[in-house]
Amino acid sequence: MTTTPIAHRATAVAARATDLSKVYGQGETQVVALNHVSVDFRQAEFTAIMGPSGSGKSTLMHCVAGLDSFSSGSVRIGETELGSLKDKQLTQLRRDKIGFIFQAFNLLPTLTAMENITLPMDIAGRKPDREWLERVIDMVGLRDRLGHRPTQLSGGQQQRVAVARALASRPEIIFGDEPTGNLDSRSGAEVLGFLRNSVRELGQTVVMVTHDPVAASYADRVIFLADGAIVDEMHSPSADGVLDRMKAFDAKGRTS
Repeated sequence: MTTTPIAHRATAVAARATDLSKVYGQGETQVVALNHVSVDFRQAEFTAIMGPSGSGKSTLMHCVAGLDSFSSGSVRIGETELGSLKDKQLTQLRRDKIGFIFQAFNLLPTLTAMENITLPMDIAGRKPDREWLERVIDMVGLRDRLGHRPTQLSGGQQQRVAVARALASRPEIIFGDEPTGNLDSRSGAEVLGFLRNSVRELGQTVVMVTHDPVAASYADRVIFLADGAIVDEMHSPSADGVLDRMKAFDAKGRTS
């Protein structure tokens, strides 16, 4: 199968945050979780978001994904400005244009793997694109597990179902919040490989929050947050390079 090189595909912007701020509380109890962050997530690119605990990485993902409100600035998914949407419109946008993968697999125990994969589209009253669905199922290696319920699957297989569910509706962008956090290293590597392949072979856009330098090394680029602001960026990252960068942030934090 021939694929267009990412450098040639990744021109359009799938999601954009501009001057984004998120503030909790007031006065002495005020906490600035995001401090005027501007960042683009380009189509057909895999971005990892990293930073120390409390740096704002999960807050950034939740605000860009429409899971949390923001105090000021703007967020766009494609051409849609999230701040202008009412709750019902926001719910519809998340359902139709965004895929989610969380640390918890969030599968319904009474449904088979296949039923869990197509559930969001079933709820929306949409029929899956059969050819696309078949490609996704083959990519994550679930062909012989589609009739199994979650209790009959390993943790790695359950997270593969969650990855397939996120991909099945062909969303504009997929957000992953520590998607390998509950997996052993082998299963985690499999899931990260599927996400990597979804970008390379299917042209998917993936944004992942992680604390793991090995997980981040699967991405095309890593953005680093500290104190609610983007402080660095790395392209074509290696696990060692990411680890060194994180150590430098930790050392700076201890001396400041």
